[in-house]
Amino acid sequence: MIRARGLTKQYGPKTAVDHADFTVVPGRVTGFLGPNGAGKSTTMRMILGLDRPTAGDVTVNGRHYREFAAPLHEVGALLDAKAVHGGRSAYNHLLCLAQSNGIPRRRVDEVIALVGLQTVAKKPSRGFSLGMGQRLGIAGALLGDPGILMFDEPVNGLDPEGILWIRTLMRRLASEGRTVFVSSHLMSEMAVTADHLVVIGRGRILADTGMRDFIDANATSHVRVRSPQLGELEPLLAARGWRVESDPDLSLRVYGAGSAQVGDIAADHAIRLHELGIVQPSLEEAFMQLTEDTVEYHAGLPEPETPPGTPPDAAPPGGGGRG
Repeated sequence: MIRARGLTKQYGPKTAVDHADFTVVPGRVTGFLGPNGAGKSTTMRMILGLDRPTAGDVTVNGRHYREFAAPLHEVGALLDAKAVHGGRSAYNHLLCLAQSNGIPRRRVDEVIALVGLQTVAKKPSRGFSLGMGQRLGIAGALLGDPGILMFDEPVNGLDPEGILWIRTLMRRLASEGRTVFVSSHLMSEMAVTADHLVVIGRGRILADTGMRDFIDANATSHVRVRSPQLGELEPLLAARGWRVESDPDLSLRVYGAGSAQVGDIAADHAIRLHELGIVQPSLEEAFMQLTEDTVEYHAGLPEPETPPGTPPDAAPPGGGGRG
């Protein structure tokens, strides 16, 4: 179990983590979500004793990480897949970690096989792709067969087979009663991997709840309808007080109504429908809704492309800038 109480970290005038309270319990995959700069990596570093809290406290199974004599037996972590000596082979890197924690040599072979690096185990890690580096980092996290696993963006660089593998691995580890804490920006992947969510924004915990409860609390289902007679249908739906929004694919999103209600109105006015159904909100929608005011780095809109050969004075009005 990981428990944070009032966890705070300041770097000069900047507060990276602001009085964070949360608990990560065994037996489930807990996703750690937040925009860039929200404080996820700093929080994980404080859990592992790599950064000292300015205030508050965080413990692992009731103790501080620095108190463990053989920490790899307690916590396995992947925070930076590049944190490997480039001239050292995957095998020797893992062997060094094993010897420092009293782990038998045979375990090195076991985790190499588990992550699928047998064919490159004796090659220098400097030649590894990002995905191979991720697998090596995961092997290091699993080396001591710990009860707590922490992964920071573990699917970066992995191909589809690798993503499925790490997803299955995390869920299996949780089913064995282990504590699994994983951060990711891939909402679609978290939606099928995590059971519970801790969401952070600008250093503050915004949510600590189950996946389904989080989505239900921060996003709304709607009715999707397509018709060759949208011009007739839209005002009829809006007249009922329902919020109606148009999509670029010539469909409507209707909020506050059921599909049967929309279908009945269309039938009453002889309006043909090509599609009608309920769209359940996604984790991505719920996340964007909750964190929209905490995003620190906003990207501008891309410049519109100008066809080759177009003279400068023929550019779109306003110069195509971002405004």
